[in-house]
Amino acid sequence: MPEVAVTSLDPRHQKLIDNARIALDRGQLDYTLDACAQVLKSAPGCLPVRRLQRAAQLRDFRSKNKFMAKAFGGFSGGGLMFGAGKKDPAKALESSEAMLAKDPTSVSALKLLAEAASGLGLLETAAFALDAVRELEPDNRANLLLLGEAWIAAGKPAEAVKTADALLKLKPADAEAQSLLRKASVAQTVTKGNWDAQGSFRDKLRDEAQSISLEQAAKVVTGGDMAQRLVDEALARVQAEPTNLNHYRAVTQAYRQLGRNDEVLAWVRKARALPAGAADPSLEKEESELQTTLLDLRLKSAEAAAAAKPDDTVLAAALATTKAELISWRLTEAKRTVERYPNDFPARLVLGELLLEAGQVDAALVQFQQAQKGPQVRVAALIGLGRGFKSKKILDLAVLQFTTAKAELSAMDETKKSVIYELASCYEVMGKVEEAIAEFKLIYGEDIGYRDVGEKITAHYSK
Repeated sequence: MPEVAVTSLDPRHQKLIDNARIALDRGQLDYTLDACAQVLKSAPGCLPVRRLQRAAQLRDFRSKNKFMAKAFGGFSGGGLMFGAGKKDPAKALESSEAMLAKDPTSVSALKLLAEAASGLGLLETAAFALDAVRELEPDNRANLLLLGEAWIAAGKPAEAVKTADALLKLKPADAEAQSLLRKASVAQTVTKGNWDAQGSFRDKLRDEAQSISLEQAAKVVTGGDMAQRLVDEALARVQAEPTNLNHYRAVTQAYRQLGRNDEVLAWVRKARALPAGAADPSLEKEESELQTTLLDLRLKSAEAAAAAKPDDTVLAAALATTKAELISWRLTEAKRTVERYPNDFPARLVLGELLLEAGQVDAALVQFQQAQKGPQVRVAALIGLGRGFKSKKILDLAVLQFTTAKAELSAMDETKKSVIYELASCYEVMGKVEEAIAEFKLIYGEDIGYRDVGEKITAHYSK
């Protein structure tokens, strides 16, 4: 059974999935789940649809029963279904789908899905299922080993390298993890060089020196030595084929293993300069994340230096400049995300918060008003609106937003206490003392030590 892309589906099913994605953004989970189930029934090998289905299942499961989702997120079911996917993979696939529809956090169901998919030749789907187990049980060594092998079988050796790295972080001397890393690294090199396309392995190598280099990669060496060798080999392949995007990916992966983020970013940008790289959204995302990480590190370094010498005006100025650069970068990236994905309400919320932080209140209010259409961020958007109106001294509208947010929050957690405090503060500024004290008392009854609530209540009753 082949794995298929969404573009290979029947046009009606393609339209159905497009609508399902929109429905997911709008919080219409039942529609998304029904649409995905309908498509997967006729095309079980369409992994993008299965990913969409899982996203909807997890959101639906956690929103309906947060306690159960937390309590049973790592339940494995004792391996009761072990082996079923190998005997009758088609039937096992149906069983796993039914189990995941009820509980997408069931590890036993995900393992059954992996077995069934492997039996049907859906190798990427099998890796996807085991990767979902990893998200639930990140320290499950046995699953990580299976996942690494699954990524190699699916032709994704770079992912296998990441999995091996995760295993070695758990236990640096893990022999099986080291073996997986060597196997994945060699597979990555072979795949990207296309050396297994024809002839024998050694026949495809240019000379004996390359043969020795690659064979040595199968020996037990330190992670740093291996990564540096992979860097050198990848750089040589870039020089030989400067338009091959895969070689650039190999360079960035090797530099990442060495922890040299500056070099990773530089090579990601070189990859994006290629015609094939310019149209790759994963590279765009990677560049954004790397730039943010580097700016964060620079800010922490500047903060530490300024704290060590508080009277040094040069260090203070450098700290202010670095902080401004980070804020500007995040704002630029948030705007670009919203421009490309106008129905991404969480992205609009992030942009609104950054604009508010930058003092662009009116622009922030526009984003918060749009973001509140997204059920998953509605309350946060209402809070943002309240703070925006409060900063503009439009207190009656601020009160309206905070009151609505308060009503939609059930548990008296930190978020609700913050909302009530903001509401009470608005009443204080408006001169409505009794209303303010009534709100402060709600917090006081739950958390006497919250901010200065205790002092406010004591001062009120001492009058």
